[in-house]
Amino acid sequence: MDTPVATRRAETEAHLRLKRLALLWAQANGYSACAAEVSLPQCRYRADVAAYRARLREQTVTAIFECKQARPDLRRDNCETATTRERLRSLARRREILEKHLRVHYPTLRTGDSLFAEYDSHDFDAIAHRGYRRVLRESAALENRLYGGTKFECLVRYRCANLFFLVLPYELFRETDTPAGWGVLVERNGMLDLIHKPAWQDNSNDAQIRLLQRIAVAGTRQFNRAFAITREDLGYA
Repeated sequence: MDTPVATRRAETEAHLRLKRLALLWAQANGYSACAAEVSLPQCRYRADVAAYRARLREQTVTAIFECKQARPDLRRDNCETATTRERLRSLARRREILEKHLRVHYPTLRTGDSLFAEYDSHDFDAIAHRGYRRVLRESAALENRLYGGTKFECLVRYRCANLFFLVLPYELFRETDTPAGWGVLVERNGMLDLIHKPAWQDNSNDAQIRLLQRIAVAGTRQFNRAFAITREDLGYA
């Protein structure tokens, strides 16, 4: 069923509100350079908010904030590769056992598409076996997550920043959904509270400067949009 237009708009507004709160929280905590929708230099992902903090006699810190306003959106990016691969291996073994027994109990499922009977494929869908279909559905869902839902894990693995924060509505927070190494900021009464501290990730000075450059590019793009500055205004064809 399609999501109603009003619901989609409400989710978009909720996401924008969380990004605004992340920008406010970052600046209140000393990050002087911040921007939304920042393309990250070490990978193909874009951060909802990225921030850079450099003070005299203090360590330079870079941070990434990912805002999630709905649980499906949160879980889509929160796939742990090792756990998911192990579950897929378990499901593959289960599928082999099921197919072995189904061949014995339903010999009529053979399709006869090979010259040799032992190489014939079988139409297991024809009997609508619930257990077999459940294994196929879960395997497909896990494969989709494995190849398209590892954003949180990848950002840490590629050392895209020193600190990573998940920004959530209070009612969405569950300790078990917290990605490894990430901190959690939850929205309460129009403000963000840090309820789970992130783990520090070492990062090179060059990587920090590259992220700062991306923040500057994103900030300029947003400035141009706010003031209706077009490519033509800048002299581009």
